[in-house]
Amino acid sequence: MSDDIHIDGQNEEMDFEREDLGAKPILTFLLSLTIGCVLVAVVLRGLYSYLDTYEGRHQPVQNPLALPTTADTRIVEQGDIKKFPQPRLETDETTEINNFRMQEEQTLNSYGWVDQSAGVARIPIDRAMALLAQRGLPTRPQAGVVPPSDVNTEKGAARGSDTSIKPATKKK
Repeated sequence: MSDDIHIDGQNEEMDFEREDLGAKPILTFLLSLTIGCVLVAVVLRGLYSYLDTYEGRHQPVQNPLALPTTADTRIVEQGDIKKFPQPRLETDETTEINNFRMQEEQTLNSYGWVDQSAGVARIPIDRAMALLAQRGLPTRPQAGVVPPSDVNTEKGAARGSDTSIKPATKKK
């Protein structure tokens, strides 16, 4: 068996790189990258500052009846929030939604009047479900069928007991 392993000589087809990358090109690249990032950040900051002042100068008057002011109308003071009409933006979503849910739970699980003058009241959901299971769902008569009443029941009984009706004759 013959293997092509040459230990004492070098294989001319396979060789390693004789030069490594030096530190100077790497440091030059990193320094130029840092300078480029800082330059882009400075340009963007200047651009946004210019656009903000431009927008502030060209902002239209919010209300034609209001006197023009030099104040920035985009900044809202805490006391001015109550002057806005409903619905307002939420300031503390978690507290507001929890208060709303507690109010809804109180409404759903308590007795009370919806319209006392009309005699409409509300009852808790558990009680309503128990009453529905006990009494069943309300039904309505089918279309074209007269609902049962004392008059209709008596007429139907009278027709059923009437023997004076002659049987229909066959036509020839």
